[in-house]
Order: sequence, then C-alpha cells, then structure tokens
Amino acid sequence: MRIPPQPFPLMRPVWRAAALLTVAVGLGVVADSDLNRMERLADARYGPATGDLVARWRDLINETSGMPTADKLARVNRFFNRQVRWRQDVDIWGQNDYWATPLETLGRREGDCEDFSISKYMTLVLAGVPVEQLRITYVKAAMGAPGSGLSQAHMVLAWYESPGAEPLILDNLVSEIRPASRRPDLKPVFGFNTQGLWVGAATRAATNDPGARLSRWRDLLQRMADDGLSPGPLTTE
Repeated sequence: MRIPPQPFPLMRPVWRAAALLTVAVGLGVVADSDLNRMERLADARYGPATGDLVARWRDLINETSGMPTADKLARVNRFFNRQVRWRQDVDIWGQNDYWATPLETLGRREGDCEDFSISKYMTLVLAGVPVEQLRITYVKAAMGAPGSGLSQAHMVLAWYESPGAEPLILDNLVSEIRPASRRPDLKPVFGFNTQGLWVGAATRAATNDPGARLSRWRDLLQRMADDGLSPGPLTTE
C-alpha cells in the first residue's frame, strides 16, 4: 500500500535546535533596493528588450503593492509563468545547479524551478508581502503513474497566512495557485527565507543537504545585492 505524501501543514515553524538551521538577516529589501540600477543593468547586459521587461516588472511591483495579498500572489505568479520559459540549468548556464538572480532570469527569460521561486519570492517581498509568510520550499514531486514511487527534486514558493496555516503553493508546473492539500503530488523536504530554514520530516541525502543549499542562498543574496536588490547582511547563528 502506497503511503501518500505528507501535506505541507506538517512543515510548521517548530524551531528545533537539532533539526533547524537558523539565519539572522537585517532585511532591507524595500528600503535599500535600487531598482533604477537594476533597470540600467538590464539594458546594458541584455539589451533594450530586457530593459523594457524589467520596467514592466517594476510596474507590477508598484501596481500590486496596494492590492490584497491574494491578488499579489496571482499577479506575480502569472507574470513569471508567462514571461519565463522553463529550462534546465545545464542548458542555460552550463552548470547542474545554478540559482539565478531575478535580473538573470528576466534577462534570459529562461529558468528552472529554483529561479521561478526565487524571482516570485523577491517580487512579492518588494510588493509588501511579509517575509515571514513566504518560504521557498524544496519538495519531492511525484512523477509517472500513481503508485509508481517515482519522484524528482522540485522547488516551489509557499505562502502562509499564519505560521501554522495550510500554505498556498505557487508553482511553475501548475499555473493555478492551490492550497497544499490540493497538491498531494508534492512532499516537502525543507523551506527557507531570509529569516530561517525549516527542515521537514523527509530523510536528507547528502546532495540535498539544507546546509549546502543555505550556502547557495547566501551567495545568491550577495549577487542580488550587486544587481540592485539589497536584502541586507546574512549571518548564520
């Protein structure tokens, strides 16, 4: 008998010292980000078409900043799912696992699941969604026929109305934003944002070690700051 995937609500923010890596971040995304710089870099690196796309992205942030959260989620999810084509890192960057900044993703108009999730996360934070409500979440996605037991690594963005609430899932594979209970194909492993990293119940393989992923996150935050997005310093406790 096949055991169904554990639902996302099990990934509650239980801060266990033995299972949780914590980060402390001086978050200044809205105040410190220089979106004018990002737009100039887009034009210089990728050409006028990307400069125009980044300008449209800025318009999206401005337009949604005063909207209800549900509308923000829908607009941002739709923007990236329509503007960016899914492609593997090895085909885009010549690397097996590369986390792109939003500028790089918009510049290439291509990205894998991490890139979709990262860009949606940063856009929603800039639009005023509290960081504590968002988690970039590494999952195992069921593949093939039901009961096949096949799965692959995947990443989505989860929005939590409150710490113990069932999250809504923003995904590049399924365009509709659905509550986690309607995504039984996804089994959460760990989730993170600029405030911490939550480890789920799944067994961790060495190649999927959250500590290694946190190192990639640290590097990505620095590269985003270089592009004009300034999340602030990241220190590991």
